[in-house]
Order: sequence, then structure tokens, then C-alpha cells
Amino acid sequence: MKLHVRHTTDYRYTEPLRYALQTLWLTPQSGPAQTVHFWSLGAPEKLFAQCDAFGNSIHSYTFVGKVADNVRWSLVNAAGDVETLGVAEFTDVDSLPHPLFYLRATHLARPHPKLAEFGRRFVSPISGSSVVDLGMLLALSQGIADVVSYRKYSTSVTTTALEAFEAGAGVCQDQAHVMVAICRSLSIPARYVSGYFYAANEPDLASHAWVEVCLDVASRRWVSIDVTHSCLIDERHIRLAMGTDYNACPPIKGVRQGGGVESMSVKITIQPV
Repeated sequence: MKLHVRHTTDYRYTEPLRYALQTLWLTPQSGPAQTVHFWSLGAPEKLFAQCDAFGNSIHSYTFVGKVADNVRWSLVNAAGDVETLGVAEFTDVDSLPHPLFYLRATHLARPHPKLAEFGRRFVSPISGSSVVDLGMLLALSQGIADVVSYRKYSTSVTTTALEAFEAGAGVCQDQAHVMVAICRSLSIPARYVSGYFYAANEPDLASHAWVEVCLDVASRRWVSIDVTHSCLIDERHIRLAMGTDYNACPPIKGVRQGGGVESMSVKITIQPV
């Protein structure tokens, strides 16, 4: 499926903005599951491209306001055409971090005995083996979707996996964090993925998150699982970036001086081409 994406982030400020430094994780890359035919980014200042430690394509810009300026808004645009291939299983290149790196605890997806206990209902790692059964992982994703129901506005970007699990509700980001934390609790490498999801009847999921779990550490074999929909990723998914949790690959992250109170609105449209 070939999809056209338009993603606009509009910032408004109650006072003049003096300084801002922002980094964007808004550039998808071609890979086993997708081919990027065209992509463009727009920002208030010149963008500088680089590659982060997880292999993501990122861009940064710096804004410096003058004393006479009265800048009270900024706009970041991303748009392009991506052909999705529906490939859920793939092998990491050797230049990426070793799978065992993704066992490390992070603030938003920290292992916990309560999460491990829940995970063992579905997953039984084979002693002495680095291989994980895909059927068990899909059963786990369904189990998580059942106990952490999708509920808009029930959490924030600072909500941890354990908090969402105990609350029994969250959004796709929280469901992904819960699965990553459970896998880590069972010594199974897992990581967080940000991206887009096309569904005409689910526009709220246009900005989406899912997980990648290592099926075989020795061969660096991974699988992408959408916990919200309890399925493997398919042609509806566009992968943007991945990392240890949301904090490692948010769409936009930055710091600023001035501006007073900030408000932000995001608009994402996805259409078949």
C-alpha cells in the first residue's frame, strides 16, 4: 500500500519566544517493511541531519530571537509518500545496538515482579535458549490489550508501564510500554517504536506506537507487534523511529527560553495514493 502522510505541529506562545532548540524524530527510513519514496521536513530554521545511536534519522534546529522580535508561534511540518510492505519479521544490521542492550531498564518501561508474573501466564522462555515463540508473544499482546484498555486522555507522556498496568487503561504508547517492560522482566529484549497507522475509521491512531521483540538474540531476529490491535504490523503501519522507550524517540523534543505558556496542536492525515 502506498500512503501519503501530512503531519503538522503548531506551537503557540503567550509571550515572545527568545530561544528554542528542537530535535525531530519525524523521518521514516526505507527498510524491510517499507520504502520511502519521498519525504520532506519544514521548520522555523535550518535543519541539520544526523543519525542517532538507534539508527534513526533525526534533524535539529536552533531558533534565536532578537530583542525586537515578537515571535509567538512556530510550525513544524512533515510530509511524504511511503509504500508499506507488511513485513513484520526482520534482522537487524550489525551496526545497530546488540539485542541484549534492550534489556536495560528505562524510566518508562522498567522491569517489575508484578509485570513478570503477568507475563509468565503467556510466555515461557526456553531455558538456555535465545529463541522466543512468536505465538506466545502474540498471546501476551492480546492479554495486555485486555487488561490495559485503550482509553484516550487517561495518561500522559510521563506515565510509566507499571502505572498504566495498575490503572488498567492507557493509549497505544502505554500499551507498548507495558509489553516492553514485561518482556524485559522475562529477560526478553524488546524496544519501543513510534510511527503512523492508517485506518479511515480510527483517525485518533494516526500517530501510533508498537513494539519490536527479539525472537532470536543470536541471529538478531526481531518481530514487530501492534499491541493495541493485538497483531503483527501490516501495510497499515509506517515506522518512524525506535528506541528503549518513548523518551528515546519522541516525534519532537526540545528546550526553550521565553514564550510564556505554550500550547500545541497536532494534525496528521494519512491517505492512500
